[in-house]
Amino acid sequence: QVQLVESGGGLVQAGGSLRLSCAASGTTFSRYGMGWFRQAPGKEREFVAGITWTGGTTYYTDSVKGRFTISRDNAKHTVYLEMNSLKPEDTAVYYCAADATGRGHPVVADFGSWGQGTQVTVSS
Repeated sequence: QVQLVESGGGLVQAGGSLRLSCAASGTTFSRYGMGWFRQAPGKEREFVAGITWTGGTTYYTDSVKGRFTISRDNAKHTVYLEMNSLKPEDTAVYYCAADATGRGHPVVADFGSWGQGTQVTVSS
């Protein structure tokens, strides 16, 4: 099991930027694929971005392509989500998750460890 703690959420105006961080502990972080998910009020949790254990491949949902960037620093046991050109529809609780298969692809069932979430609010 891996323990995950997100940080970096907050309130930002539309068009602004935020950088989310997710610190991992408890196991061999570098073997895990990592992902970011989000859940808005009244909506299901959705995949936002994922990255393989090597960092060589990334995945994004269509609505954030070109605006969000996922990256990882295995030496620091941390995964990041750089969010630019934020829109009000990006408002949600953002969750970091770990995928023991190492793939980090948008298959929710592969993500077995989750953080507590961090709130991102984008005002218009």
